[in-house]
Amino acid sequence: MTTPTFLRAPDENFATLADFPYQPHYVDIAGLRMHYIDEGPSGGPVVLMLHGMPTWSYLYRTIIKELVTHGYRCIAPDHIGFGRSDKVTDPSWYNIARHTANMKQFIEALDLTNITIMVQDWGGPIGLSQVAHMPERFARLCIMNTWLHHEGYEYTPGILQWIQQWSVGGLLEANIPEKFTLGGLMAMATARVTPQDSLGPSLRGETATYSVEAAEVKDAYDAPFKGLDRIGHAGPYRFPMSIPHHDMVAGDAANQEKNFAIINALKIPIHFMWGNEDFVFVTQWGRQWSSMIPHATFEEIDGARHFLQDTHGTEIAQRLLAHVNA
Repeated sequence: MTTPTFLRAPDENFATLADFPYQPHYVDIAGLRMHYIDEGPSGGPVVLMLHGMPTWSYLYRTIIKELVTHGYRCIAPDHIGFGRSDKVTDPSWYNIARHTANMKQFIEALDLTNITIMVQDWGGPIGLSQVAHMPERFARLCIMNTWLHHEGYEYTPGILQWIQQWSVGGLLEANIPEKFTLGGLMAMATARVTPQDSLGPSLRGETATYSVEAAEVKDAYDAPFKGLDRIGHAGPYRFPMSIPHHDMVAGDAANQEKNFAIINALKIPIHFMWGNEDFVFVTQWGRQWSSMIPHATFEEIDGARHFLQDTHGTEIAQRLLAHVNA
């Protein structure tokens, strides 16, 4: 198989990130370099942390810090097209079935077993597929603000707006990265800066205003794409266009529905932790899903938006530890 054309973010992009002292590791996936964080004792129980759009392993930085102090081996990979992983430049290369196959190869390459998996956003469909097809490798699930497509699932106005914004000519598709950046989007989405101080000025060609904390977060989420221009953003562009409401094939909708039934029938511990201020995957949906699994637990993370790992990582880690030690 021919390796597709790709770009690679320079190492110096990641040299001075705040609160992220973790060393890079890499696995070869069909000639492409997939990056991952691997922290904690090599013999410790494994926690596998999967990100979505438009994030990378940096999302889990405080969860990693907390769990490592309790003896866990924390592994956080970056999907191809994100983070320190290679960025395939052909948008048509990206679909959810391919991301899922890449993650399967990653888990098998590291021969991970007895896994506690943490999933959110697109990490849900990609990660839960691993559990559905390799259940012998998994011991516990932590499900955060995500979904699996299935008949009757209601896509919220927040999801539909997200699709529209990334469609050709939409607000984000038309302006990222030329006028606004993914880092700026993340600083705004985590409520560290207002749209009036960030998005608005950027679109007008003016200087946006960021606090020190917001600027650190912006820089960290910009790092994977700094200097790569639009062609290097193919991975992020494709995730919104792969939501099954928009494209059933690219979203691997049929397999998502099968996996939904398998996950709901599992007997291993399953913990839902839900940011209760998320307008994309709303709390009502999280409660509804958890109610389909009689032994599952459900907890609201008060005040957390969609990217709850970024803003409430310590609380999430402590809640997970409480379940493990119960």
